[in-house]
Amino acid sequence: MKYINNIKWGIIGCGDVTEVKSGPAYQIVEGFELKAVMRRDATKVQDYAKRHGVEKYYTDADQLINDPEIDAIYIATPPDVHLYYALKVAKANKICCIEKPLAPNYQDSLAIYNTFKEKNIPLFVAYYRRSLPRFEKVKTWLDHNEIGEVRHINWKLSSPPSALDVSKEYNWRTDSNIALGGYFDDLASHGIDLLVHFFGKFKEVTGHCTNQQKLYSAYDSITASWLFNNGITGTGYWNFGSQKEEETLEILGSEGTIVLSIFHENPIQLKKGNKIETIEIEHPKHVQLCHVEHMKKHLMEDDFTHPSTPYDAQHVSWVMDKILGKI
Repeated sequence: MKYINNIKWGIIGCGDVTEVKSGPAYQIVEGFELKAVMRRDATKVQDYAKRHGVEKYYTDADQLINDPEIDAIYIATPPDVHLYYALKVAKANKICCIEKPLAPNYQDSLAIYNTFKEKNIPLFVAYYRRSLPRFEKVKTWLDHNEIGEVRHINWKLSSPPSALDVSKEYNWRTDSNIALGGYFDDLASHGIDLLVHFFGKFKEVTGHCTNQQKLYSAYDSITASWLFNNGITGTGYWNFGSQKEEETLEILGSEGTIVLSIFHENPIQLKKGNKIETIEIEHPKHVQLCHVEHMKKHLMEDDFTHPSTPYDAQHVSWVMDKILGKI
């Protein structure tokens, strides 16, 4: 089923991620309209609606979900309540986009995926990097075999503890009851999703996890190795107590190497023989804009499929759980 203009969206959880990264994109994209927002804090939700020019605001998610004027819901809450709200949206038979990761664990992710699939309701996941031009360029290089056959992937991410970490004040991102992997859950899912986009499904995954600093309850050091279905191998480490910030993804091929950053707008590099091609591609101001534009095309055009699929999103959750030793 294809939809016609105008699709009216509501946001559940209008926190920081919706201020610049995502929320304005639902207002900019022609054919979409941000009609309502919800947050439990009445003062904050009213302020958000006023600043962003949103007509309606709620403190009760059920009122937003069941508002007859709302066609689609963007769930932008912490991941521990994604399943709870997603099932309500599915029951209301409304289009849904969920912030990444799809859920904190594979079991919940699979439940969300299966529910929307069985009801044949469009479901999107905010793995927006698949839609960004700099990563589309890398995908083009890979599709054109610019580095020959891909042999191995190496991803490394490290950073010092933040002032919030050192203070030991509460942070849901490092609460093991919400995110067992801590910052790994929040950050690594983006990169793992890109790897699925570039190279297909993972076949075998192992991981080792520990809490080295004891600053919070979640893990702060994770290492992993894996094998893709197509035989490509990979390794990664994520450490959030190191001396300096560093993040690089290397794609090693039989004839060259691609080097890029997943979280920084560093130039992407194609190294082949003695030649290095360097390209700088900036992100849009609202980084989820391309992702939202692709949702519109998926919903309104017959010959377009959104690059970020819920099927891949639940597979990413499986990979994350394998690394964290949950399954």
